[in-house]
Amino acid sequence: MLQARKDSAAHSLVSNMSLAKRSSYDKDAADISKNIAHIESNSSWQERERALVRKIDLFLLPTIWLMYLLSYVDRTNIGNAKIAGMQDDLHLSSGQYSISLIVFFVSYVIFEVPSNLILSRSRPSIFLPTIMILWGTVTCCMAVVQSYRQLVALRFVLGILEAGFAPGVLLILSSWYKREEQSKRFAVYISAAILSGAFGGLLAGAITKDLEGAHGIRGWRWLFIVEGAASVGWACVARFLLLDFPLTSKYLSESERRLASERLMVNDGTCASDEMRLGPLEALKRSLMDWKVWLFTAGYMVIVGSSTLSYFYPTLVKGLGYESNKAQYMTVPIYAVAFVCNALTGYFADKIPHKRGFIIASWLTLALCCSVATTIATNFMARYVLLVFMAAGLWSSNALSLSFASSSFANLSREARAVSLAFVNAMGNLAQIYGAYLFPSEDAPRYVMGFSVVSAMCALGVGVYGMLYMATKRGWLDR
Repeated sequence: MLQARKDSAAHSLVSNMSLAKRSSYDKDAADISKNIAHIESNSSWQERERALVRKIDLFLLPTIWLMYLLSYVDRTNIGNAKIAGMQDDLHLSSGQYSISLIVFFVSYVIFEVPSNLILSRSRPSIFLPTIMILWGTVTCCMAVVQSYRQLVALRFVLGILEAGFAPGVLLILSSWYKREEQSKRFAVYISAAILSGAFGGLLAGAITKDLEGAHGIRGWRWLFIVEGAASVGWACVARFLLLDFPLTSKYLSESERRLASERLMVNDGTCASDEMRLGPLEALKRSLMDWKVWLFTAGYMVIVGSSTLSYFYPTLVKGLGYESNKAQYMTVPIYAVAFVCNALTGYFADKIPHKRGFIIASWLTLALCCSVATTIATNFMARYVLLVFMAAGLWSSNALSLSFASSSFANLSREARAVSLAFVNAMGNLAQIYGAYLFPSEDAPRYVMGFSVVSAMCALGVGVYGMLYMATKRGWLDR
């Protein structure tokens, strides 16, 4: 009898504890729901949030934009240097030039994920300017190369140093902005690469023409000196402008840091807390086990692989019959149209974020049609116009695909998100290794093989982003 009473008392105690715990959970959930409802209806919160976003934009976007513009100039100026005399001076064959392109991406791909893991545990305001100073210095050193081997070695080192920048920017933007705010910001970010192509052509034309032979130095060597020095100079300025992460940025007040963190958690559950730490292996495991990461990787590989066409714009345009310097300037309209299309895409995509996959698939369909038509057309001016619209489709898809991936990884911890974004970007850039071989000089002027491969990749991309659009409609990307 005594034992039965003890059992009854124990059961009653456990039941009361369970009810108390359940009541506590229910109370916490109710408080959270009440707080979120209060926050969303509070006009004062919305005003403070708008002011904070403007401040974040002011610090981040101009700084990152110019950093990326110079980064892209430093990695792509080899194409301008090639047709300005570097290939002849260094006695490079078509195959050797292609290797000098791809060694950059070999080291770039290998070091992206480790670099982003370092960044996730450090201060972006120190890490990113530091690597920029180093890669700018290496770019300057390319002005003194005397052989193919030296060129390849410096390109490999340049890839190591630039590996931390692009995925680092993806992590920073995803750490500061809501899902419906990201398309415009990523469009601003990618516009730097687009304009670097345009300005790179203008700058290369001016430098290689006006500085040719100055102080006994060839124009293409001056190209590396001027652009490398610009990177070093801006990196020193960026050190005092870049924000760190929401809870650690010294340019924000305590209340602004708290608001920056809370608005992301209220919006989409972003893990903004610095307390949620994952080790490198655990972050890598969580990232690679997520099916979304692999699908976004496949889609981005298609876009970047097709966009390797940009390295050959001067060469392709030169095939229209223009001289070297004129060919540099004729690449500008290609980037100008892409810039406008990218800006419009970013603006409207934030209005309908659930249709990002559909918009990307539509742009890739346009690029596919233009690529197929280019292999058929024989009129050079018609092919030039098709090239303009194909570039617009690929560049607009590039920016939107990054914001699409970033917003889909929003509920991951910072370390897992860092690995996921770096992995997508790294594998996407892996496509540039084989993309460098798509347009050998012996295929001029039609480049049938190159445009055929680009057409196939665009078709695959339409399928991938079509599937991601359907997954968005069914809510699978938020699980």
